[in-house]
Amino acid sequence: MARFWLCAGCTVFFLAFLILHSRFSGSSVLREFIFQISWRSEEILYKLDVGWPKHSEYFTGATFCVAVDSLNGLLYIAQRGDNIQKVLVFTEDGYFLRAWNYTVDTPHGSFGHTIKKYSSLGDLVQVLGTPGKKGTGLNPLQFDNPAELYVEDTGDIYIVDGDGGLNNRLIKLSQDFLMLWLHGENGTGPAKFNIPHSVTVDSSGRVWVADRGNKRIQVFDKDTGVWLGAWNNCFTEEGPSSVRFTPDGKYLIVAQLNLSRLLFVAAPPVGSIGYCSVISSIQLADQVLPHLLDVSGKTGAIYVAEIGAKQVQKYVPLKS
Repeated sequence: MARFWLCAGCTVFFLAFLILHSRFSGSSVLREFIFQISWRSEEILYKLDVGWPKHSEYFTGATFCVAVDSLNGLLYIAQRGDNIQKVLVFTEDGYFLRAWNYTVDTPHGSFGHTIKKYSSLGDLVQVLGTPGKKGTGLNPLQFDNPAELYVEDTGDIYIVDGDGGLNNRLIKLSQDFLMLWLHGENGTGPAKFNIPHSVTVDSSGRVWVADRGNKRIQVFDKDTGVWLGAWNNCFTEEGPSSVRFTPDGKYLIVAQLNLSRLLFVAAPPVGSIGYCSVISSIQLADQVLPHLLDVSGKTGAIYVAEIGAKQVQKYVPLKS
């Protein structure tokens, strides 16, 4: 049975599959257009799927995160709000399947400060952290507004902890929750953070962190935790809110929350971080606010949780 994690009662309420998650893995439709970037002519890589979802009326709160189970063709969407279903389950084709909200805390609030593991049907399996109590401790683990987590196929877990709370840190845990390495200081220097908001891993063994408050992406070796470099030249206007790779590993997809923009950045070769180079972008309507996103490992489709528009939208790759 599938298992997934909820970063519950904290800043972001992110779902990530422990077993089935793959690294490559009632609102009106909003207008899509291409935002021109002056330093490089753009390629058009993705287009909006105007027919997705089939049942948008189930979006009754602020949709703030989405996770794709590519193996089973399922999509898990978490939303904020009072007296609503907190987790919605759709097919990748856009059909609504089920919803649940029990044991799920309200994010961006004073409750929770935990990371919770659920079955695909919503049964609570595991809790990390101290419910209702924020903290900085490592034994046992405590959190304060953990923003997102990413689970590799091996079961190793990467957690960014600190969306405006006590912590500004990146933690790697083994699948049985042993601490493997940690970077945990607030600041602007290498391996220090100011609101680490999203994390992902590429096929070359590099960990990419959206260091939103510092307006940069930092990169680490996944095995040792060694700092490899940072990108900041693409983020002079606003820092990154979410990071994910396309299934072929060619592009890093970056969401910028307040600019309501998605960037497609060329992934650097192994052994070099280099500079951020934007290949393409999608400018969304004002106040859409793309918060977190995920990518289907099978189709390459991008699902964007738009906290301002209170919906999730799907972008599909253009055929070559």
